[in-house]
Amino acid sequence: MPQGAVSVFTGRSVRTRPMTTIPAGSTADAPARSAPGPARGRARSLTGRHAAEGAIKSALITCAAFSIFTTFAIIVVLGTETIAFFRRDEVSLREFFFSLQWSPLLGAEKHFGIWPLVCGTLLVTGVAMIVAIPLGLMTAVFLSEYAPRRVRAILKPILEVLAGVPTVVYGFFALTVITPVLRHLHGEFDVYNVFSAGLAVGIMCLPIVCSISEDALQAVPRSLREGAYGLGGTKFDVSVRVVVPSALSGIVAASLLAVARAVGETMIVALAAGNLARLTLDVRDQAQTMTAYMVQIFLGDVSNFGVEYLSSYAVAAMLFVLTLIVTLLGYRIRATFREEYE
Repeated sequence: MPQGAVSVFTGRSVRTRPMTTIPAGSTADAPARSAPGPARGRARSLTGRHAAEGAIKSALITCAAFSIFTTFAIIVVLGTETIAFFRRDEVSLREFFFSLQWSPLLGAEKHFGIWPLVCGTLLVTGVAMIVAIPLGLMTAVFLSEYAPRRVRAILKPILEVLAGVPTVVYGFFALTVITPVLRHLHGEFDVYNVFSAGLAVGIMCLPIVCSISEDALQAVPRSLREGAYGLGGTKFDVSVRVVVPSALSGIVAASLLAVARAVGETMIVALAAGNLARLTLDVRDQAQTMTAYMVQIFLGDVSNFGVEYLSSYAVAAMLFVLTLIVTLLGYRIRATFREEYE
């Protein structure tokens, strides 16, 4: 074969053709000389990625700072107005914390004892939790342990829709449906009563308990269930004695979140519980909660410079402290019963 030729196989014969030589200065070897190009592109892409990550980090820091600022702003406003309330001549710390009468709008003599409002709030919350926690936990166990996947995929979104219903709808439901039924069954129920408002608040809190508890139950490892089945446990035994205790921290967190939600509820209690602040444990009577009193003040004809108007800030501060105590208690209980799995 001649020097500088390339052999080409075509069928049975072999043909040769001369091999062309590419000059060293031609443009054919341009891609080999442009090797630094991808490095420059990679540097530009790294710069853009770092800039995007910096922008996202700044946005997250801004959002966190805004939430912290909002919390401190609320504390400052409540603290300032509450101090102004206690500086009035008609009010004293002793009466506010130790008196059992709250009547700032009725009669010539005003009384500012906070406990009737606290009692009404806790009474409605107690009735609501008696409804929401057992029903929510049983529903969560059914969805997590017994319901087929297709049934769970249908029922859980339907239950979570209840969380999106406006609270004023629950209030009218309690006033027009629950209260007439209660009065028909037992004639001693008032038109406005604690039990009707508590039932409506419990129905509203049911999706919170159910959804969060079901997520906590689903997070329990499958190996614990299989081990219990291997020891001869039934479906009920595994659900009640293994899965529920393992998810206890999440269940407690869901329950306390529902408590905080019930304590801060406004429209249901304003429509169905009544506006008479009194110290009572009878759920058939009407009572006034702290949030309902604030609605009454801000929607009424009270002067913005009067002691009645300032009393709403003192009630709001008390509600803030109560909610904070529930939140800290929930954090403590969750840290105590928390289970970590690998």
